[in-house]
Amino acid sequence: MNWDQVEGKWKEMSGNIKAKWGDLTDQELTELDGNREALEGKIQAKYGKTKEQAKQEVDDFLNGN
Repeated sequence: MNWDQVEGKWKEMSGNIKAKWGDLTDQELTELDGNREALEGKIQAKYGKTKEQAKQEVDDFLNGN
């Protein structure tokens, strides 16, 4: 899966994203509106990850890991 697919189905995918990163609120997911960089930033802030770690987690999510 690529990010364009996630972005195009954001409302559907946000449930999967919330399952993976449970500290993200519904409001935050709505505000992110499919923006990958913003999602990575939220993961960094909520989970204390580096930019590279957050990017890798999103890549792993896209690859089904």
